[in-house]
Amino acid sequence: MAAEDAGAARRHAPATQRNREPIAQVLDEVLPPSGTVLEIASGSGEHCAFFAARFPGLSWQPSDPEPSALASIAAWCVGLANVAPPLAIDAAAADWPVERADALLCVNMVHISPWEATLGLLDGAARVLPPGAPLILYGPYRRAEVETAPSNEAFDASLKARDPRWGLRDVAEVTDAAAARGLRFERLVEMPANNLILVYRR
Repeated sequence: MAAEDAGAARRHAPATQRNREPIAQVLDEVLPPSGTVLEIASGSGEHCAFFAARFPGLSWQPSDPEPSALASIAAWCVGLANVAPPLAIDAAAADWPVERADALLCVNMVHISPWEATLGLLDGAARVLPPGAPLILYGPYRRAEVETAPSNEAFDASLKARDPRWGLRDVAEVTDAAAARGLRFERLVEMPANNLILVYRR
C-alpha cells in the first residue's frame, strides 16, 4: 500500500491515545513472552500497531468484520514485521479462520455489539486458546456491588438508543458465560475512565 493510500485509509479513535498505555501495562503482566496474539474487533488498528511495537517478541493477528476497518488496520500496521494481514472475523460466527492463538485480546467490543457476539467471542476463545492461555477483555461493565458511574449510565443509554441489543454487560454475566465454556476468571483490573480489564484463562 502506498504511503498516501495508507494515510487515507487510516481511521482514528481518539480514546486509543488515552487508554493504550494503561492497557499495555496490564498486557505486560498477562501476555505470554512469545506466540500469537489474536485481536478480535481491532477497529481502527491503532491499538494493534501500538501493542505490536510495544511487544515485538509476539506475533499479532488483528481482525474485524468491517472492510473499512480492515483497510485502516492494514494502514496503521504498515512496516510492522510482527503483524499479520488483518482477517475478516465476525466474533459471533461459529467458525473463525484461525485454528490457534496463544492469547486473545478484545477491546471495546462487548458493549457495542449484540450479546450473541460476546457469546461467540467466548466460544471462539474456547476453540483457539490452549490450556492456560489468556482471554483479555477491556471496556466499561456493570458490577452488582459497585454503583455504575453516571457517565457510563449515559453511555449505556446512548448505546441502547443506537441499537437496543447493545449496552454495558454485567461482569458476573460475562464470567458465568465464560465459565460455561471452560474459561476461568483470573482477575479484574480497574482502569481509567471507569473501564475495566477482565482476564480469563482457558
